[in-house]
Amino acid sequence: MGVRKMTTEAATFTAPDHVPPDRVVDFDMYHPPGVEKGFHAAWKKLQDEAVGDIVWTPRNGGHWILTRGRAIHDVFADYQRFSNKCILVPKEVGEKHTLLPTTIDPPEHRPYRMLLNSGLTPAAVRRIEGSIRQLAGSLIEQVRAEGRCNFTTAYAEKLPIHIFLMLVDLPVEDAPKLKYWADQMTRPDGSMPFEDATRAFYDYLDPVVDRLRERPGDDMLSHLVNGEVDGRKVTKDEALALSAQVLIAGLDTVVNFLSFAMLFLARNPDHRQELVDNPELMPKAVEELFRRFPLVTIGRLVKEDTRFDGVSLRAGDMVIVPTELHGLDERENRCPMDVDFHREDISHSTFGYGPHRCPGMHLARAELAVTLEEWLSRIPDFQVAPDADITYRGGLVGCIDALPLVWSTEKPRAVPLAGGADQGTA
Repeated sequence: MGVRKMTTEAATFTAPDHVPPDRVVDFDMYHPPGVEKGFHAAWKKLQDEAVGDIVWTPRNGGHWILTRGRAIHDVFADYQRFSNKCILVPKEVGEKHTLLPTTIDPPEHRPYRMLLNSGLTPAAVRRIEGSIRQLAGSLIEQVRAEGRCNFTTAYAEKLPIHIFLMLVDLPVEDAPKLKYWADQMTRPDGSMPFEDATRAFYDYLDPVVDRLRERPGDDMLSHLVNGEVDGRKVTKDEALALSAQVLIAGLDTVVNFLSFAMLFLARNPDHRQELVDNPELMPKAVEELFRRFPLVTIGRLVKEDTRFDGVSLRAGDMVIVPTELHGLDERENRCPMDVDFHREDISHSTFGYGPHRCPGMHLARAELAVTLEEWLSRIPDFQVAPDADITYRGGLVGCIDALPLVWSTEKPRAVPLAGGADQGTA
């Protein structure tokens, strides 16, 4: 492969000769330029300034970045050209990520995905909605009288993680270490190498898998590790890879999305009031918030030399797929940076698309809806703390570091929202 020297404002680097000069950008997905002003604003700036639907950066080993909704949709759907065998950059790190079923393609992928889907169907989520609502109410009541909290630690890092650990029947007290390991895989801070974080998950799960294969329960993990693939029971190695993937996915994404949604509502009282006054808007509001604040950036491996958006991609090239840029694309959604709970024909790839579409999307929607219902019924008027310094980080999953909120401690009038009985004066 030929190479040539190229220069950006930040550095001089070597670019492959099949990369057109006008497609080169200096963009690091782990530290997006301008992320301190907002995670989504940093990605939107890349989209607005990009020459085409795909650009190339020298960062993290050198890779392509999709910038538009249609391109993101197409690559997610096209597993014949864009493989899941490597989903992280740098590529040498991604090659160490071998969890199931994330890193295999159809048709091998399908039986593993069917196993995973069985525990996260809409019916399965409906069965635990009462538990989600009970925990949400309890967490809010623990802070309501204080008039302030760090929403990230007091609620967002508790509700989805505790619910997920309930689904897989693992001890809630293990949540902090599990969350730390997951963070080192999605937003590494240098304190633990990727392969060590992966090994930590495997070492933790090894005795759990042995126990569940010997004495299975009725939890999601038991069904996974004792499931069948192509008419045979999954192997121990497969059971570990499946279990680790489930844990990592369940410990990070919704945790961070909840903080983005609540930050928006804290800064936009008219939208809060609209949900209080019109609880029937909740399903559309949930979908609109997912469109506006996606946060996952995943990778794909080019399987063979091909053409895409007028440029040549070589076999072995990495392409990253920022889900955040589909919903923010004005070609797909009018005035995409605005939040409109009445928006029609919402277009996004927040949960991915195609065979690897996120199996936890029904649970994520339920957790957001319940959170908004339970919070607004108890604390309908809240703001970001005046002294708060909101900071953001990039990565496989973007995040807000902390979300300090404040509100009046006077109990609000009863405000019954969709989904349950009056919670306003509980």
